[in-house]
Amino acid sequence: MSTTTSSLAPQTSPISYDDSRRATELLSQIARVFDQRIVGQQALRTALVSSLLAGGHVLLESVPGLAKTTAAQTLASAIGGSFHRIQCTPDLMPNDIVGTQIYNQATGEFTTQLGPVHANLVLLDEINRSSAKTQSAMLEAMQEKQTSIGGEMYPLPRPFMVLATQNPIEEEGTYVLPEAQMDRFLMKEVLTYPAPDEEVDILERINNGSMTAPLTAEPISIADVEFLQQLVQKVYVDTSIKQYIVAIINTTRGGGPRPLPNLSQHVRVGASPRGGIALMRIAQALAVQSGRSYVVPDDVKALRHSVLRHRIVRTYDALANNVAPEALVDAVFAAVPSP
Repeated sequence: MSTTTSSLAPQTSPISYDDSRRATELLSQIARVFDQRIVGQQALRTALVSSLLAGGHVLLESVPGLAKTTAAQTLASAIGGSFHRIQCTPDLMPNDIVGTQIYNQATGEFTTQLGPVHANLVLLDEINRSSAKTQSAMLEAMQEKQTSIGGEMYPLPRPFMVLATQNPIEEEGTYVLPEAQMDRFLMKEVLTYPAPDEEVDILERINNGSMTAPLTAEPISIADVEFLQQLVQKVYVDTSIKQYIVAIINTTRGGGPRPLPNLSQHVRVGASPRGGIALMRIAQALAVQSGRSYVVPDDVKALRHSVLRHRIVRTYDALANNVAPEALVDAVFAAVPSP
């Protein structure tokens, strides 16, 4: 299965030279906006931009204070889109997110008031604090790209992206997201603390006011985002790459070309077909960011943890022994021969 990279490229490029150049310019514009607001956090940037290009949603997990909200606001500023932040609490109702009908006594008619989910970028802060009913209303909006108010359908703006955050250290008063709902997130990014020199840079920026200064970098437009998303869909994925992705997903379920011995001791449920779609979409988005019109195996491997860590359901033994989902993902990738 050892084919060269050139054999993974199509005979004729599906993306023109001009389109490729335009994409590079637009992506560097987004990067300039991030540079003004975010220090370091390169993995977070890549995850957010890749998900935006692939048209998916992101679940961010970290302790408080690691710039999750700032990153979401920065991404909205970078694409010139509308941004709404929803703070999840146990008493938050579906109507508070989706919208409601208000009765006007003067006219005797109902008027529809759209909820904060009607924005290009929605930050759901501490999603696990909201009740199951509210979570399901939000997930319906994420999946269907529309909301239902008073029996009428209201399409959500395009592009539409949800960034949900959850805090792993405070479990009191939280509702765990069920596996089926976790699966709807294209990626789950786990943030780590910045390096000491990056923290010094943060303090310096706070001190000189550059963090809160108006953005000087020019944002791209919503039309530009749609252009980038269409470009990602054009990226060529060779049959051998698709077979590679399917082999990986099947290996997480205990199958694949080289099944992992004793996997069932650690994994209760493997990744769904949605996991394979996510691997392919993210690989296509990474190819565009690399200036390529085709996917190579490294694109599939690059964000494997973010794409698969929340799709593998570990057994009680694995949880008790602290077997990290990332270690299981690495074991699966090591077992599957790369094209």
